[in-house]
Amino acid sequence: MVTFINTITIEEIDYNYLKSFLSQYKNVRVKINSMLKKGEIIRVKKGLYVPGEKYLRGVIHRETLSNLIYGPSYLSLEYALSFYGMIPERVETVTAVTNKRNKLFDTPLGKFTYRYIHPDLYPIGVNSVSIDENHNIIIAGKEKALADTLYFYDSMNSVDELKAYLHDNLRVSEEDIRNIDKSILNKLADIYGGNVALLKKYLGGKK
Repeated sequence: MVTFINTITIEEIDYNYLKSFLSQYKNVRVKINSMLKKGEIIRVKKGLYVPGEKYLRGVIHRETLSNLIYGPSYLSLEYALSFYGMIPERVETVTAVTNKRNKLFDTPLGKFTYRYIHPDLYPIGVNSVSIDENHNIIIAGKEKALADTLYFYDSMNSVDELKAYLHDNLRVSEEDIRNIDKSILNKLADIYGGNVALLKKYLGGKK
């Protein structure tokens, strides 16, 4: 008999897919538990699985998993800044923003965090980005990732304080700051206010 694990061609498997594929079994849940025990599949969270290491044919992208684990959500904050090469450190925890409640998922594939943001602030500057021929991810653009990071940081009172945070704490280069899309930043500053408005002022100070 051709088994699921011998024919799998995808990396992200939801419960409905498993249920459909394993429909010949009288008790699908028992079969899934058996597959988990054998290491044929790994549970990322309830209803979401990936193939076990021995059975994996492609690459598991944690960015894709982040979009699937909790949604609607988009990758942002430190993880997105690292993704774009704007901060030097590799970020282990996958950070995302949602218009639902804050959440933390500690999974066999690492930690995934989600920060709540008001729905009015959610959509501007979010993009769909292809990371390979089979995977698109929902991620903040550079401007949005930076705006989100500033939004969740303590309120700052001056451009000098903002510059110190950007360059000394985050270690974002002046070149990367200057190369962001000002038209997108201006839209974000108008709705975010606060620290993001300070960033708009900072960039408006030099031509």
